Amino acid sequence: PDSASSRLQISSSYTTTTTITAPPSRILQNGGRKLEKSSPYLEEDIRPEISDDIHDPSYKDPEGPRPKLEYVWRNIILMALLHLGALYGITLIPTCKVYTWIWGFTYYLISALGITAGAHRLWSHRTYKARLPLRVFLIIANTMAFQNDVFEWARDHRAHHKFSETDADPHNSRRGFFFSHVGWLLVRKHPAVKEKGGLLELSDLKAEKLVMFQRRYYKLGILLLCFILPTLVPWYFWGETFAHSLYVATFLRYAIVLNATWLVNSAAHLYGYRPYDNTINPRENILVSLGAVGEGFHNYHHTFPYDYSASEYRWHINFTTFFIDCMAFLGLAYDRKKVSKAAVLARIKRTGDGSYKSG
Repeated sequence: PDSASSRLQISSSYTTTTTITAPPSRILQNGGRKLEKSSPYLEEDIRPEISDDIHDPSYKDPEGPRPKLEYVWRNIILMALLHLGALYGITLIPTCKVYTWIWGFTYYLISALGITAGAHRLWSHRTYKARLPLRVFLIIANTMAFQNDVFEWARDHRAHHKFSETDADPHNSRRGFFFSHVGWLLVRKHPAVKEKGGLLELSDLKAEKLVMFQRRYYKLGILLLCFILPTLVPWYFWGETFAHSLYVATFLRYAIVLNATWLVNSAAHLYGYRPYDNTINPRENILVSLGAVGEGFHNYHHTFPYDYSASEYRWHINFTTFFIDCMAFLGLAYDRKKVSKAAVLARIKRTGDGSYKSG
């Protein structure tokens, strides 16, 4: 039998967490001899039902020029109008009622959780499981955020992880800050994104009735939850002006949620440290984590995409992890996947950039 040091040990704490408790390695049998693959990407996955979000270092961009950019003028015009409206909303903030500030901030937080705890950690990576009431809340919150439906978001995000920093990555950061931030939404997808994205295993998403329900009624959902509701509530319930309701609680709030999420694709791939894996572009960026409620520990997340906290430190600048843990306390979230300290330290020693400070 294999020794304890060469086996992946999994411990499951009844209903709460699953943890890697030994540094991961992959042992293959070859005619009775054991061969250990040393590639840093061949980690054991603690969610065997999902593997298409694990980086594939074998995929390389074909040589030759990229296809000519095709602009999506509808998106360009709508994004420009949204951000002009948000800029005007900034000028209205001093004359807003206090309730409108609270409403806008609360709506921002809930919308953000629909992306981070919902589309990202639950549906893209399956880092934890959620009972029906929590899934309903997250699908509503995700619709409030209006960043494509969960099915499309998760499909693109799995492609982003599997083919990171190539043309098959929807927001390839090698194409520059602007492209990875918002430009990728203003042009047609690269053919490699469609080709490789079409090969991903998405049966878990197709089997999720809530995800497919949202996809079916998405346009009506975003109209009601992203635009009409946040505008009408301040105007109707505490007499806010319609202009303040529309430009602050709706346009400005929506633009902030969008840009906070986009910074994970742009700034967190270009600026910061790489304490866990210096062979990949994603980095630790505290400012991004502040805006994106915990998603800025990006070098860790791309190194261990199966960790429900998307960070080594759980609640540290990570409101999303705090939220998931609260849901677990209430019995609505369970089977949270967490990488052990031993596995993390082993990876740091192997591929880190030397910036890691213990404690």
